[in-house]
Amino acid sequence: MRKIVNGRRLAARSAITLVAGVLTAGITAAPAAGIEGYATEVAQSAIADMSTREGISPAAAAEILRTQDASARTLGQLSDRLGDRVAGGYLDANGKPVVNVLDAATAEQVRASGAEAKLVRHSSQALASAQSTLESVPAVTHTSVGLDPKTNQVVLSVSSAAKGGDLAALLRTARQLGDRVRVERVTGEMTLAILNGEAITGGGTRCSVGFNTNKGGQNYIVDAGHCTRAVSQWNVGPSQGASFPTNDYGLIRNTTGSAPGAVSLYNGSSQKISSHAPATVGQRIQKSGSTTRLTSGSVQRLNVTVNYSEGAVRELIQTNALANPGDSGGCLFAGSVGLGITSGKGSGTSYYQPVAEALTAYGVTLNP
Repeated sequence: MRKIVNGRRLAARSAITLVAGVLTAGITAAPAAGIEGYATEVAQSAIADMSTREGISPAAAAEILRTQDASARTLGQLSDRLGDRVAGGYLDANGKPVVNVLDAATAEQVRASGAEAKLVRHSSQALASAQSTLESVPAVTHTSVGLDPKTNQVVLSVSSAAKGGDLAALLRTARQLGDRVRVERVTGEMTLAILNGEAITGGGTRCSVGFNTNKGGQNYIVDAGHCTRAVSQWNVGPSQGASFPTNDYGLIRNTTGSAPGAVSLYNGSSQKISSHAPATVGQRIQKSGSTTRLTSGSVQRLNVTVNYSEGAVRELIQTNALANPGDSGGCLFAGSVGLGITSGKGSGTSYYQPVAEALTAYGVTLNP
């Protein structure tokens, strides 16, 4: 969501240090105590969130952070090797890999690789077909459709703000698809959120810096497309591209002379971003934004289509991390691994454009 600055334009800073998704000054990365790839403050935020939200001990939460990156890689490797014999996967409550399989023989192969196998009814193709059918119905604002591998279903989320004749057709279609689809009722609107890191401003609008990148010696910021479409000149440089709706990524040419690959934690320190990867359901994540600053949560769904008032955006990541207006464009990450760019929010949810798609689209690479 983009935050509009009422009555005045925020002044641009004369000296700006862009730290992956945030404007910040004089930030240095602090090593995480005992958790590889995590700055101390990020690990502390994630552990506190898990202890509060999930009721687990700090020691158990820390062990999940140590485990989940390898678990996510295991899921990817098994999915690549076993192909359409698997139907997705996720990380369990302990951060361990669970692979959905369609037959007992594949389950044995999964277990032999050290992961848990779960026999499910619906193939990835069947769920993709169900999602495509739902998305063929005329779009209803304030609804979303996404994949939940934990239940082996497509989830249709319908907000209390969703209304109109097409809503009846959408719900009727969901019923016709049987147990491949679960309907979930939520409150509030689904709105764009301009977040992540410290603020960038332009044209009376505030967003947050996404990921610092480069191409051919020139620094760029990959950000939310609804931000770069709305504003041509930011206090950090001009917009160079926008893909929105359908996608939600854009590009800003960074003219400040500073673009380290790190995320501001809003306490004088930062988290280094050294790589990027796809998000995994169940993965514990962090988000940095200029309104809500550093928040933590977990990935709930993937491949989510969100029907904003401005248009549908597809293939988003859904999490339960807090995000609010002014955060748009900011970083979603898990320790040192970049995952996404803040797009919008619902009631108790937040949505992110996968960062890999934006990097590929613009031919840019993450800054060290």
